[in-house]
This record gives sequence, C-alpha cells and structure tokens, in this order.
Amino acid sequence: MSHPNEESNPSDTYEARRLEALHRLDLLDTAPTEAFDRITRMAAQIFNLPISAVSLTDADRQWFKSRVGVAHDSIPRDKAPCSHVADTAGVVVIPDLLDDACYRDSPLAESGIRFYAGAPLITDDGYSLGAMCVLGTEPRQTTPEEMASLHDLAAMAMAQIELQHALGRIDPVSGLPNRKQFREDFDDLNKDGKGIEARVLVMVNFAKPEEIRDGTRAMGSHYFEDLIRHSVTLLRSILGKGRTIYHVGEAQVAFFARQGIELQAYSRELAQVLQQQRHASNASFMTTTSVGIAPFLLGQTGYADVLRMAHSACQEAFEMDEHVCVYSTEHDAAHLRRFTLLNKFSSALEHTERLSLVYQPRIDIASGACVGAEALLRWTDPDLGPVSPGEFMPIVELSSMARPVTAWLMETAIRQLRQWQDDGIDMQVSLNVSATNLLEPDFAERLLATLTKYQVAPQAVELELTESAFMSNPGKAQATLTAVADAGVRLAIDDFGTGYSSLSYLQSLPADIVKIDQSFIRKLFEGERARMLVGAMVSLSHELGYRVVAEGVETQEALDFLRKTGCDEVQGYLFAKPMPPESLVQWLAQQQVSEAA
Repeated sequence: MSHPNEESNPSDTYEARRLEALHRLDLLDTAPTEAFDRITRMAAQIFNLPISAVSLTDADRQWFKSRVGVAHDSIPRDKAPCSHVADTAGVVVIPDLLDDACYRDSPLAESGIRFYAGAPLITDDGYSLGAMCVLGTEPRQTTPEEMASLHDLAAMAMAQIELQHALGRIDPVSGLPNRKQFREDFDDLNKDGKGIEARVLVMVNFAKPEEIRDGTRAMGSHYFEDLIRHSVTLLRSILGKGRTIYHVGEAQVAFFARQGIELQAYSRELAQVLQQQRHASNASFMTTTSVGIAPFLLGQTGYADVLRMAHSACQEAFEMDEHVCVYSTEHDAAHLRRFTLLNKFSSALEHTERLSLVYQPRIDIASGACVGAEALLRWTDPDLGPVSPGEFMPIVELSSMARPVTAWLMETAIRQLRQWQDDGIDMQVSLNVSATNLLEPDFAERLLATLTKYQVAPQAVELELTESAFMSNPGKAQATLTAVADAGVRLAIDDFGTGYSSLSYLQSLPADIVKIDQSFIRKLFEGERARMLVGAMVSLSHELGYRVVAEGVETQEALDFLRKTGCDEVQGYLFAKPMPPESLVQWLAQQQVSEAA
C-alpha cells in the first residue's frame, strides 16, 4: 500500500494555493457532463471494477465530478483516500481498506468497498486537484499496465478540466483571454506586487455600437466577427510578441502599457498609430476606433474600477479629434453622475411619491387672463435631494424609462385636470413628450384611453414637442401626431428656433401653437438683431397660422415688446413660477380678486 503519513502533510501555504487553483476552475458543484462520464466508464471497464470516479479535493470534502457505481456525490475529506492523492500529488493504492488503519472505518469501507487505486489530477502549476480513482468490493492487487492506464486516464480527465477552463476564459471570436481571465490575472498582479505600483491600462474600442449594428444589419453576423479578428490581428502586430491582450467587451480589448511610460507622450504615440491605421484601413470596416488610457495604482485599485476608468476614457475619446483620451476624474464624475441619476430615477418610478408635477401659468397678453398651464416634472431623491429637470430629463428621455415616466405624467396631470374641473376651474394643461414617445405605436391610443378614463375632453390637453423630437423619425412622428390631433388634442412646437426650424415640416405638422424658446426672450435687449429675430419668428408663425407663446418672460420690458410684436401668450417668472396644484388654485383666486378690483 502507498499513502502519506501525518509528517508528510503539505504546508498551509501550498494547501491555500491548491484550493485557490481548484476554486478558480469553477468546477465544484457543477452538473455531470458526458465528457467526464466517458472517462470514468472507460476506467471501470479497464479495471473490470464496478466503481470509478473523477474526484476533486475541496477544503472539507471529496466531491465527485463524475462517478460510476456511486450513489452520493461527496464524502468527508478526512475519510477519503482521494484526499491523500491530492495532498501528495502521487499515486495511492490500497489493496484492502479493512487492513488499513486510516480507512477501515471510512464511509467507503462501511459501504462494502475494499479496494482503492487513485492517480493525481495535476495542473500545469503542479497543484494536485484530486484523483482519477477506481474502487472494488473485493481486495485485489494492481499490475503495472493497469497503473499506466490509470495515469493516462487521469491525464485525460485533467486535459478535459483545462479545456473547460479555457473555454470559459477564452473569447471564441477573438481567441483572446476574456474579462474573467483579466480579473484573475489582475488579482494575481495585486498578490504578486510589492506594495503600491503605478500602472496603466489601455482600452481600445474598435467600433461604436451603432456602427456594429448597422454593419451587421447590412452584411450579416459575420461582419462583426471579421471586424474583431481583423482588428485583433492588427493590434497584435503593433504591440509585438509577448504582450497579453484581453477581450473585455463586445468590441473592446485591453492591455497593460509597458512600465515607465510618460502619459502625454504615450497618448501622442497611440494617436499617431491610430492616424496611420486610418490611412491604411481595410475599406471593408468603416468604423471609428477610440483609445482610453487609465493610469491606476496597483494594490489600491480593483479590477472593475480600472476597467470602468478605461471605458470612461474610451467614451470621451470619441468626442476628441485624435480619438485618444487619458482618464479624467472630471469627465468620469460627470459620467458617474449620469449613471447615478438613471439608477435612482428608475427607483423613483417604483416609489412615485418622489415625483410630482408643478404647473406654470400661461397668460393671454390681450386679456391678461390665465388660459392654461404647463405641467412640469419634479423629482426629489432621498439621497440627492431635489434634482433639476434640466439635468435628469435629457438622460431619462434617451432611456427605456421615457415611456413609463410619460405615462405617469399623463395619468397624474389628467387626473388633476378632472379634479380642477370638478371644482369649477376650467383649465388647459400642456404636457411635454419626447422623441421616444412619438415612436411608440400605441402612444395616441394610451393618451386617449387616459382622457376617457377621467372623462376629460381632448381639447383640455396640449402636447408640447420639440423640433428635434419630430425630426428623429418624421414619418412615425407624423402618424402619431395626426392621430392625436384628429382626436382633438392640441399640439405645440416647444423651444422653437433651437432645433431644425425647417419650414417644410412646419407646414406639415398638425400643430396649433409655437412656443419661442426662452433663450431668445432673455437676449431681447442685448441688441437690435435679437429683437428683430423674435419679431420675425412671431410674424412667420402667424403667417403659417400658429398661435405664438413666448417662454421665459421675466421683465415688464420684455412683455411690452412682445405685445407690440403681436405675440399671443407669455409664460415666465414675471407672472408666476411653477407651483404645486394647490398653490396654482390660490394664485388663480388672487388673480380673480385683482381683476375684480
């Protein structure tokens, strides 16, 4: 018999590293697979024995990845011969368990097993993970030929383990180590490093998402794969041999820069390489490549943070002439703020008490009466406090939350309209909609259903849309707006003068109102040209049949000028700030008292 005694046990350091190598494989407690079962069946046939297993030695148990003739999937480590195979990285043969002091009272012996033979599963680093073992119910000896076969079977099992490991860590398209492997290598760098060390990670983004999408739609799925392979081959030729490149995102790879570089000089070097490659590019791949450079301190920065920093720099690089960017905390802070706002606003949609609507009156210039109010969304986060709509709405409108937030806004505002009407207040309310809303096939249907639900006439609601929202997809937007207008809902072109300002689309839109953007009103007295421009906007809008509303009116001078131009309505702080529903009711009552006096 051959097995270790207590004096030959490995050190704690070896065992810790052995367990680390085992757990890194992500093999424990995984489902059976035919690749391993085929090996165990072969072992049982070669030895003509009823029991065979591929076993892995965990900290406190012996777990069977594959087994023949065994009902349970694990046994305690201290009673398993396979654990001694792992401890010694050598062969263990026990002709009769009942004759062996270590195992005569083990679960194996108690279940009737008498014979055991195991060969180690050894990694390239020399760690024994477990054993390829065969067991029998009768005592027996082994022949040299049998043990040679057992060694071969153990090597086959280990090769299968390494193959599964590689498949989980190698990207099938690029052939590069993937994000999971990057994490492991990064962790190893941290462990092997001596204190804090300055390093640089470089991320290369081969194409923008829309370029990949459009290319794939036009040329098929092979387009993306060919792009990645071509780009990786090119990058390898630039970096030279001996450099590891990781495939860390859909079209993103990363590598560690050589040590001791000067950031600005290295940035210029990469920009020069990019410029050269653009001139010599393969015409099959008309894509935009960007490079993000992320300096970090090894030993103080986690792998996920380094990748995030490099990704942030990559995205900023798209906006730069040379498409190369060194990570900036300022830019990253803005990105993190946007990311935080999106996440927290998603929570606000689940906890709608954090959302509210305020209403800013619109005043008819000729009569001085309030003829309506614009509903404006407000958000107060428990951590961030009140967040400006100018900050969160542009982000939300580009996300999947545009639909639910507009649905909430419509429901809340129309319900409020119903309440005001029940209280004897005849009020028209304007609601802002985004480009995303105009592309929803059921938007008009949902709006009209909400009006019906609260028995509010369509004429009591006005939708405000920007020029750019309409132009994002004029065909679909036109169909949606026509359906809404045909039902009696009024339409207003918001922020007029800041978008495309195409006369052809102005003529085709079924709109009733043009709202001149407040930026023009606030500049009225900066020069004669500013006033001429606003006057021309009012005149043109009237000639096209629109009623004109001026936003951002804050002074009597501005109101007087707008009255002279023939502007129909005004909205701004000169009259009232946006206010909650109950405050608007009080404001309307005060206006009536003032008019009566």
